[in-house]
Parts: sequence; structure tokens; C-alpha cells
Amino acid sequence: MHTNPSLEESRHHPALPSLLAAYHLATEAEKGRPVAGPDELPERYRAEVADPAGAFAGDTVLVAGPAGCVVLTAGGELKRLWVAPEARGRGLASALVTEALRRAEERGLGSVRLSVWRWRADALALYRRLGFRSAQPWDAREGLLFLEWRPGTAEVRRLTPGEVRERAADGFAALLVDAVDDGASIGFLAPLEPAEAAAWWTEAAGVREVWAALDPRGRVLGAVTLARDGKANGRHRGEIARLVVHREARGQGIARRLLAAAEAHAAATGLTLLVLDTQTDSPAERLYRATGWTPAGTIPDFAADPSGTLRPTTLYYKRLAR
Repeated sequence: MHTNPSLEESRHHPALPSLLAAYHLATEAEKGRPVAGPDELPERYRAEVADPAGAFAGDTVLVAGPAGCVVLTAGGELKRLWVAPEARGRGLASALVTEALRRAEERGLGSVRLSVWRWRADALALYRRLGFRSAQPWDAREGLLFLEWRPGTAEVRRLTPGEVRERAADGFAALLVDAVDDGASIGFLAPLEPAEAAAWWTEAAGVREVWAALDPRGRVLGAVTLARDGKANGRHRGEIARLVVHREARGQGIARRLLAAAEAHAAATGLTLLVLDTQTDSPAERLYRATGWTPAGTIPDFAADPSGTLRPTTLYYKRLAR
């Protein structure tokens, strides 16, 4: 039976030596220099496998049970991202990197950099998706690409129920009104009254987990919610809903960051499956497809858009690390 590993910070995790060994063995093989086992790795890599706590002293090491790891150095370099082959395709790498970036923001790092072998297409696509951009090289080895991530002007974080209620009548209500005015099919008809929008957020604060994108003045630029299934046979899954970004703040990657934060938290807290629904052929649908969600089917005339016209809805799911 597989269980979803929680992400934890630990340089002493018992699975860490084997995870690092697997990473280095795979890397040496990809470089055309395969070795039979950890004892034949180059000395500096053997040192990491033998004593991770010493090799990464002062660094942040995140481990997901026996399935994956990543290191964020004190100087702001992301390295040693590894997910065991049998655990891939479930969002664990994204969860590890997103959590590392969250901690980088908490520490006030102005940027996070990394190098990736150009043949690691999946890893490169993940980094691009999470906001990394090309950077100037700092290593002369052939075959490496260099990327850098900088925090956006918007802070993405999970709010307490009290914080959601405090902002319900102001920022959150305006967010829903703006989305409905723009034609988003998110459960309301136009025109949406601010009081109705505020009431929805007030109620949601007690039953949903809420992430918000806040500008430096604390203004709400975007939000997403996660509802956990309370049934005895459904406690492994959750629903993503109300992913919205104000029109003034679009084009900055905020929707991706909100979604990634919710997915990472869901994986870290034991969920193995997420579901959602969205209007077919909407911009939101393109985002979900681009971030690894799988369409399960389309239902015609499922919901009315803000003008009252019935539209088809596509159901999506995403399996998380387990």
C-alpha cells in the first residue's frame, strides 16, 4: 500500500542517502560515465551520500518520505532535485520545488538559481512552469543550462479563516465581482452584488482553505480555494475551486503560483487526488492542461455563464505524490 509522503525539512532523514545516491548514479549514467554503485562516485558526491548532514550543513533539505528530495543552499541555489522513478508523474517534484521557493521567500532571498542538464526536459519544463528564467552561466561544464527565479511583486500565501473574513467585504468580494464582470463562469450570474460575493467568502472561510496573492500594500490580486472531502471513503481527495486573478494583475504568472501553492500543500498534508471543473475552452482550461491536469470528460449544458447561457463544463483530476 502506498501512502502520500509529507514534506519535511531534515538533513538526517534515513531515506536521504539512498535518494542522493540514486540522483548521482543517474546523473553519471546520463553523462556517459556510469558507475556500478555509490562507492564509485566522484569523491564529492560520495561525501554527500555518506554524510548528507555534513555536506549540506546550513542548507535547507526537504525530503518527501522515501520518494524524493531537494536542497536549497544557504546561498540560494536549488540542487539535488530527485524523485524516485516509481513516484513520478504525481506532482511530487512540483511540490518539493514550490515548498523550497516558499521558504526562500520567507528567508528574504532575492532570487533562487539552479543549473540543469539540458537533456532533462521534464525538469526544465517544471522549472519554466514555476517561473524560472534563463540566467548567466556560473559553471563552465558543457551541457548545463542556468536558470533563476525571483519572487513576484505579489506574495502568495495561505490565509487563516480570520484573515479571509477580514478581507471578505473588501478585497475578496471585489475579486469575484471583477471575475464575473469579465465573463468567468464561477457559480454566479451577472451582475454580482458585492454583498453576495462577500457572503460567499465569509462562508468559505470556515470550510475551505484559501490562498491569496497580495500586493505589497496587502491588496488581494488573486485567490484559490481547496475543499477537502469529509466522507470516510474520500478523505484522500480535495477539490480546487475559485481560482481567480483580477484583470489588473493578469499576465504575471499569479494563477500558476496560486495553483502550485495549493497543490503543494495538498500533497504535503496527505491528499493524493485533486479534482476540479471549469468551463470548456476557457482560459482556465488551458492553464490546467499546461500544469499537468488530466481531463476526465465534458458535460454539455452543465452550468450557466454570467449572462445565463448554458455552457459545457470539463472535469479534471490530478494525482499527487503518494
